[in-house]
Amino acid sequence: MIEIDGAAGEGGGQILRSALALSMCTGQPFAMLRIRAGRARPGLMRQHLACVHAAAAICGAQVQGAELNSQALHFTPGPVRAGEYRFVIASAGSCTLLLQTLWPALMLADGESRLALVGGTHNPAAPPFHFLERSYAPLLRRLGAPCELQLRRLGFYPAGGGEISAVLGPAGDRLQPFDLEERGALVANRAECFAPGLPRSVAQRELDRLGQALGWAGEQLQVAAVRQNEGPGNALLVTLDHEHLSEVFTQFGRKGISAENVAHDLACEVRRYQARQAALGAHLADQWALPLALAVWRSGHGASYTCTELTPHAHSNFAVIAQFLPVRFSTAAAGDGWRVSLAPA
Repeated sequence: MIEIDGAAGEGGGQILRSALALSMCTGQPFAMLRIRAGRARPGLMRQHLACVHAAAAICGAQVQGAELNSQALHFTPGPVRAGEYRFVIASAGSCTLLLQTLWPALMLADGESRLALVGGTHNPAAPPFHFLERSYAPLLRRLGAPCELQLRRLGFYPAGGGEISAVLGPAGDRLQPFDLEERGALVANRAECFAPGLPRSVAQRELDRLGQALGWAGEQLQVAAVRQNEGPGNALLVTLDHEHLSEVFTQFGRKGISAENVAHDLACEVRRYQARQAALGAHLADQWALPLALAVWRSGHGASYTCTELTPHAHSNFAVIAQFLPVRFSTAAAGDGWRVSLAPA
């Protein structure tokens, strides 16, 4: 039984989600105490419970403590079962965080899985769908894990109601780690504004201000098409396609924040990334660690990547991964960023 302090390091929900994923991948049970103890509302929230219940459903786990506000959880996994699953998260709980919880285990299963996930698709403090589609999924495919994602309906906080479908093929023995130390030449860049239920002028103001800040115009700036009855919501996205990876940056509009300020904040984030040479941005550097560690474990070969920043979130994730897998993380300054190296322990 692996014992995990849920308040260690960054102390957020990612510790739980990584533990669930790795428990299913390795068959090792875990006990987590002090879950989110340092948060204003400690313990398991509905979003976290959705991940626990979905993980239990795909592996027939025995679970204790899966209750609202619980600060202790025992999770004993069974065999992961590939198949067709549909999970509905109350209100705007994040579909993408749920998908990232289930994805590692299902890619190691012995057959193809099809998921339908209903809830929030574009949430603050969670990777938006387009980040998974354009940044995360291509790296998983390159790692040897087939996958296809589709956005069926946008879902914003607080209404939710969005839907994602995912087809996750089995990786089998194909998982092979690789180094990702250079982003490569810039191939294309673009900005999109999703603003269902809001006046078109809001989206246009955001794009105009963003275009001025980044020197972009014309087809690089798009008001995204939306479906009837989606929203209200507002997400401004920038996608940078490089030779070896794509990065997606997002800012969310909210009440009391002007369209111009939303665009200004996103432009600053994009320029910070462009000013550096490392391959991965801060969020991708965190989320790439777990699937890469699984490939290192399964293959017995090490790998490395460079990133612009290592957040407390990333360091907490590294610590959880090392509790489940016989891999060793090492980090070192590299130019204007960091190099993360993984090796079999």
